Amino acid sequence: MKFPLSLAVGIIALSSACSSDDDDTASTVDYKEEMRNLVINISTKAKSTSPDFVIIPQNGIELVTQNGEDDGALHTAYLDAIDAHGQEDFLYGYDEDDVATPSSVTSYLKTFLDRSHSSGNSILITDYCFTESKRSTSYTINNTYGYLSFAAEHRELDFIPASEPYQVHSGDVNSLSDAKNFLYLLDPQNFSSRTDFLEALKNTRYDILIIDLFFHDGTSLTASEIAQLKTKNGGGKRKVIAYMSIGEAEDYRYYWQSEWSKTKPSWMDAENPNWPGNYKVKYWEADWQNIIYKNSDSYLNKIRDAGFDGVYLDIIDAFEYYE
Repeated sequence: MKFPLSLAVGIIALSSACSSDDDDTASTVDYKEEMRNLVINISTKAKSTSPDFVIIPQNGIELVTQNGEDDGALHTAYLDAIDAHGQEDFLYGYDEDDVATPSSVTSYLKTFLDRSHSSGNSILITDYCFTESKRSTSYTINNTYGYLSFAAEHRELDFIPASEPYQVHSGDVNSLSDAKNFLYLLDPQNFSSRTDFLEALKNTRYDILIIDLFFHDGTSLTASEIAQLKTKNGGGKRKVIAYMSIGEAEDYRYYWQSEWSKTKPSWMDAENPNWPGNYKVKYWEADWQNIIYKNSDSYLNKIRDAGFDGVYLDIIDAFEYYE
């Protein structure tokens, strides 16, 4: 809608007067640096008592450089705080599942990923493709680059492929550098029971399992259950990593309060139109960080108490929403 110039000027003036404080606050926030700081603080908290606890941010790869440019100076504090990077849609899925990602996008991402990789971090790629030839291509090319990868047949991450893992082996995975493959499975809705879900995971031979702390009924997995997942079918130790979103609040999580559906807390922002029930958050604000890692009953502490080997941090690229 277009307004007459005089009315538009009035609206702009009123808007500026009403929101100047908000604008002043927003102008002082370095959104990339605030996300780096959040990841660094999560890492510091976790590794202070568990030095081998793994920190893996997903997407938002621009944070590896100080200015967010592919030729910028590396942000060493951020790189030192993490152990790997997760990246979605690297070869398939950027525009549409089972469709090749534009080569310009792959090239752009690869420049950042390689700089992190050269700094000692593992790279975990999740491509979304279901055609067998494309899945094979994904595994082969990612392996050529020195990346671990998972070709997810469903965007919902609710499925264990019937085929054996790529480069399956029975060796121990004592660190991420020992791993040759991983499974990314967040939604257990397709499993008839908690027991069936856990048995299905135990029967896999993946080197790394990335799963949710909670079963679909909202109850958290126990330390005993996680311990049983740490041995691959056929032998060999593996890592079990918990998913945690730090850039969005989710209305099905234990921390959600019913009144938030009507009156959002100050740190909560708009609902994600692509994922109903997920809300952008002002991740630099203390009340959100208390939920994630600062409080004694924080999400991070729940993950650590359940015996996970690390955490897979999602919605790292939330800074793009605010910039």
